[in-house]
Amino acid sequence: MAETEHLGEDFIRIAGVTKRFGTVAAVDAADFSVGRGEFFSLLGPSGCGKTTLLRMIAGFEFPTEGEIHIDGNPVTDVPPNKRPTNMVFQSYAIFPHLNVHDNIAYGLRKDRLSRRELTRRVDEALAMVRLSGFGKRRGDQLSGGQRQRVALARALIKRPKVLLLDEPLGALDKRLREAMQIELRALQKSVGITFVFVTHDQEEALSMSDRVAVMSAGRVLQIAGPKTLYEAPNCREVADFIGTMNFFDGTVAGAHGDSVTIDAMGLGRVHVPAANAHGGAGIAAGARVIVAVRPEKLAIARDRPAGDCVAGRLAAASYLGDRSHFHVHIEGVEKPVAVAAQNVARGDAGFSGGDEVFLAWSPETLVILPPE
Repeated sequence: MAETEHLGEDFIRIAGVTKRFGTVAAVDAADFSVGRGEFFSLLGPSGCGKTTLLRMIAGFEFPTEGEIHIDGNPVTDVPPNKRPTNMVFQSYAIFPHLNVHDNIAYGLRKDRLSRRELTRRVDEALAMVRLSGFGKRRGDQLSGGQRQRVALARALIKRPKVLLLDEPLGALDKRLREAMQIELRALQKSVGITFVFVTHDQEEALSMSDRVAVMSAGRVLQIAGPKTLYEAPNCREVADFIGTMNFFDGTVAGAHGDSVTIDAMGLGRVHVPAANAHGGAGIAAGARVIVAVRPEKLAIARDRPAGDCVAGRLAAASYLGDRSHFHVHIEGVEKPVAVAAQNVARGDAGFSGGDEVFLAWSPETLVILPPE
């Protein structure tokens, strides 16, 4: 079962939702709630079921099993145009032959608003996405970031209770994408409505979300805030998908008070706080576990440091400006250990391939996970 952290009042309820296409379960027994006003992300690789789940919330797909409620009302079988939701797609779907004003106003035409009220609503939406004065510009005259804002304004002008976003930043270059992440988060806070955001980019999900649901093969593996997902994943699959993680097979030698002693392949005998055991990892003597540690939690040195450490040989080093990445071979571990270090001093650390080095860690940085 997915691990969750409850946040505020339940606003969207996904109750035992399964969606099958033939014999394939695209979404498998998803069961969780999204809080009112929450920025909630569905994160996972292509084909994990995140977009199918989003489309079921929107009403473009219907569950094979289970129920969906929004703001206390059942919407499982309600068509999209009858739900209090609106959706922004990766393609934006901007009409190139219409100007910005008419693109944004398109969804309001059937509401039979007066010309004055329609113009007021459009101007309000333009200001919301910082495009005031762009009303007469044609859709094909806009940059990627401007088109994305127009798509947001067109969705928000209908004043939905829930805004659904299907990888809306995927078509943008890296710099613009990062800028739009900040803008989108600020916009969500200002309008105060519930956002459900689909992405395969873990950094994007961590930087924008109140909580993230990590999905794989149709299943929700864990739901938690960004810090919990990164620092306390509940299984190897989540740990491996959220950032980079080093894994070491281990056997529990014993537990004493608040500390667990583990014989970890490659690391030797390590001591880990019992509170760092996640996902049902056993801490009784003889239990098989995985000891995991993030690259930035490891320190690399030429001379043996005091405390917990292991000797190794540097396989590769990469200078990336603000930080350096190292890969170190240690005896008993097939895959090189990843290490990340901030470049605080000017220049690099002077390490090169083949150097003998030591890797050191603090016990509280180690995580205990259940075996695969």
